[in-house]
Parts: sequence; structure tokens; C-alpha cells
Amino acid sequence: MKKVILINIILCATTIFAQEQKTELQKQQQEIVKLNQKLNNQQAVINQQKTELANLSATTENQQKQIDSLKTATSQNEQNIQAIANDLGTKIKQTETAAKDGISKLDKDVNTNRLYWIIATLATLLLGGVLYWLLGKRIATSKTDVETQIKNTKKSLEEESIKLDSKLIEVLDTQLKLKQEEKKVVSTTSTADVDHSLALKVADEIVRIHKNLQQMDVNTKGLKQLSASVKRIQDNFASNGYELVEMLGKEYNEGMKVIANFITSEDIETGKQIITRIIKPQVNYKNEMIQSAQIEVSVGE
Repeated sequence: MKKVILINIILCATTIFAQEQKTELQKQQQEIVKLNQKLNNQQAVINQQKTELANLSATTENQQKQIDSLKTATSQNEQNIQAIANDLGTKIKQTETAAKDGISKLDKDVNTNRLYWIIATLATLLLGGVLYWLLGKRIATSKTDVETQIKNTKKSLEEESIKLDSKLIEVLDTQLKLKQEEKKVVSTTSTADVDHSLALKVADEIVRIHKNLQQMDVNTKGLKQLSASVKRIQDNFASNGYELVEMLGKEYNEGMKVIANFITSEDIETGKQIITRIIKPQVNYKNEMIQSAQIEVSVGE
């Protein structure tokens, strides 16, 4: 009985040990599989690195060939550059020699041409000076002739104007005398019935002639005779009861019964208003105004 029990115990122990050994064996086999996988991976990496190393070796070999080719080309270029430098140095020396010869020749030509230019310039200046003197003399003579012609023409026009004005004064004076005789025949008691048209015309002409006389040369032929004629007709004008109101040169004020045109002037004191031109005179008949004045007033700036 004891033997049976012992045998069973031994069998159980053997079974348990066998199971443990089997489990351990399985673990070892799993580890061997893992190690094989790692080994395979490492082998793949090694194979890849071998391939890359082969590629690098091929690339290095190609680069070495290119370096050798570049060294050969560089050496050839250095030889070519040296040959070009030698040739260029020779040409530079030749060009320098030719340039020196050309400059020397050019200096001689420039000196010769400079002398010719100086002579030509002096001759031109001398000729220009003579021409300028002759032209200036001619212009001065022409200017004098033109001024003389203008002066003579102006003098002729003034003399002709004096003749015409003298004849006009004679006509107006005759008409005033006839008008005066008519008044003696026909007695008039009202100024409203008097025809003042002739008197107003005479007044306008007197103002116009006075203005012309002031602008003429005092030595103009016939000027004194015309001035005397104007004085005579003014006296006749006044004897018929008419009066020319003198306004020229007087200060203008707003109360005047006139038609005024205003212009600015720098020759007059600032703020002042001076009557500088009579366009139509103011005419009074027996102290009553029958024509208002039209004047030009200069205003000081």
C-alpha cells in the first residue's frame, strides 16, 4: 500500500515537473522566436546599410572622377589665363606706345590749332567790334531820323489841328454873335424858352481845345493865335450870360451834381479824390445850371 502511494506521489511529482519543464521550454522557444525576429531585423538593417555603403562608394568614386576632371580643367584654364595675360601684356605695351605717340602728335596739332583759333577769335572779335560800331552808328542815325520824322509829323498835325480849331472858333464866334443879334430882335423873358444847344456845343469845344492846347509845344505855329481866339470866344460866351464852371484840379465831394467816373491813382494822397479830367463841362446860364458836368475823378490809394 505504501508503495502504491509512493509511486503515485512520484508520478504526480514527475507530471508536475514535466509540466513545469514544458512551460519553461515554451517560454524559451518564444524567446528564441523573438531573438530570431530581432536577428532578422538586424540583418535587414545590415543589408540596407551595405546597400547604402555601396551607393556611397559609387558616389564617392564619381565625385573623385569629377574632382580629377576639375583639376585637369583648372590646370588647363591656368595655362590659358597665363597665355592670355602674356598676350594682353604685350598688346598693352604696344597700345601704350601707340597712345604716347598719338598724344604727342595730338599735342602738336592742338598747339597749332590753338594758335589758329586764337588768331580766328581775335579777328572775329575785331570784326564784330567794327560791325557793332558801324551798326550802332547806323541805328543811332536811323533813330534820330525816325525821331525827327515823328517830331515833324506831330508838329504838322498840331499845326493842322490849330488851323482847324481856329476856323471852328471863328464859325462858333460868328454863330454866337448872330445868336446875340437874334436875342436883341426877339426879346425873351423866360430862360426855358432860350435855345442853349449852340452855347452847349461851344462849351464842349472850348474844353476840348483847352485840353489840346495843354498837350502842345508852346512854340507850335499858330498856338498863340488860337489861345487868343479861345479867350475871345470865352468872353463872348460870358457876355451872353453863360458860365463855364472850372472844376479841373479841384477836390471832389459827394454833393456835386455831376456824372463821375472814378479811377485809382498812386500820384494822389491816400483818401483824396481829385477831378483830373473834364469830359463835359458844367454850364450855367444866368447862375442856373443848364448842363451837368461829366468828369473823371482820381482816387488816391
